[in-house]
Amino acid sequence: MTINDDKFIQRAEIIWEKGTNRAAFYRGEVDKYNWVELGSSFLPSDALASFLYLQLKILDKIQKKRIAHWYQYDQLLKPLANKGHLSLPVIPSYATVNGNMYYLLMPTPDERDKMIGHLRSQGIQAVFHYLPLHSSPYFKDKHDGRELTNTDHFAGCIVRLPLYYSLKEKQIRYITNKITDYFSGLNK
Repeated sequence: MTINDDKFIQRAEIIWEKGTNRAAFYRGEVDKYNWVELGSSFLPSDALASFLYLQLKILDKIQKKRIAHWYQYDQLLKPLANKGHLSLPVIPSYATVNGNMYYLLMPTPDERDKMIGHLRSQGIQAVFHYLPLHSSPYFKDKHDGRELTNTDHFAGCIVRLPLYYSLKEKQIRYITNKITDYFSGLNK
């Protein structure tokens, strides 16, 4: 965990320690530890920590490859966007691609569902993302009721494509070819 403001260190430590002040106990700052706030078990196992450490050692390599995958998707799908079949991510001039995910936007939720079904029938794991916060069961009663039409539109139309380090260029071509095939099939 990284904290960019010292005032959050103690609270983050308590949340990290399952809501207890156990770390303060280990440092001898309190004579016993108790639950003092909400928290959870965020501690990774040794095996997971080892795996993460190895990934962190090659983080630049991983990021470069994921960003290359992102641009490959973008280049191969641009012709479909230019024809108006779908929309692609827009990166403002002041921003950069981080390789987190690649998505496309279908015009309607129904078309999104059809695209995801088509891709799944071709062995491609594409997903629609998740519910917007204001629609989630947890937050629904906390939302002030405003309509968030843009949020609802994008949540209803997004298709996330596979994007991971070990993805191969030929797999990206396969995925984009199947997306192209989908639109070719609509014109028949």
